[in-house]
Amino acid sequence: QVQVAESGGGLVQAGGSLRLSCAASGRTFSGYTVGWFRQAPGKEREWVAAIRWSGGNTGYEDSVKGRFTISKDYAKNTVYLQMNSLKPEDTAVYFCATTKVVRSSWHDQSFYNGWGQGTLVTVSS
Repeated sequence: QVQVAESGGGLVQAGGSLRLSCAASGRTFSGYTVGWFRQAPGKEREWVAAIRWSGGNTGYEDSVKGRFTISKDYAKNTVYLQMNSLKPEDTAVYFCATTKVVRSSWHDQSFYNGWGQGTLVTVSS
């Protein structure tokens, strides 16, 4: 199982940008899909984006399409989430985790393992 650690969160004004990192330890992301999820206060954790480590297929939740970009760095064994045009409703703790499930189930957190501690993103209006 891949262990992950998220970083890069912080406080940013609406319209600003942040880049989150999801670094693997213990083993590489090879053979896995890496997903980003977020949980806002008082809400359920929701899927944000995912990327297949081999091949690079990506997927996004509708509300972040065109604003967020998920990418990977093989050398650093790290997945990034570039977040632009941030909105107050993007405020949440962001988590990454890994899965081997098919693309049609990328949104389902029950198929993911190795959750990190999360990184807090706060977008002020």
